[in-house]
Amino acid sequence: MFKDLAEATRHSAARSTLNGLMTWLGESGLAAAAASAGLQAAVDQHAASVRDALGDPERGPNAVALASYATGVRDALIEAQWQLPPTSEIDWSRAEWPTVRLIAICSLAHTAGHL
Repeated sequence: MFKDLAEATRHSAARSTLNGLMTWLGESGLAAAAASAGLQAAVDQHAASVRDALGDPERGPNAVALASYATGVRDALIEAQWQLPPTSEIDWSRAEWPTVRLIAICSLAHTAGHL
């Protein structure tokens, strides 16, 4: 019973993390990707890399794996003192690697129904 509760808590926390990422960046980024074939291709490439890195390229990663990966990317960016400008100021045609990687995580989470 404790194991089931711990697993449910992990999934709830993961979904919360992914929902926060989607609200903060994903909604704007995915809308921009839908309007730009170049950005969409970059997001798709990053999504494939994330799936491969997390070890399940067929079914896609679960919510806990995606949230953990996103948190790792975020922590590395904080350590490097990298800051994303407000989404209204992003030049989506020149989106930087971290931005595209985080949007790809949102895309995977959305496609898999984790949001």
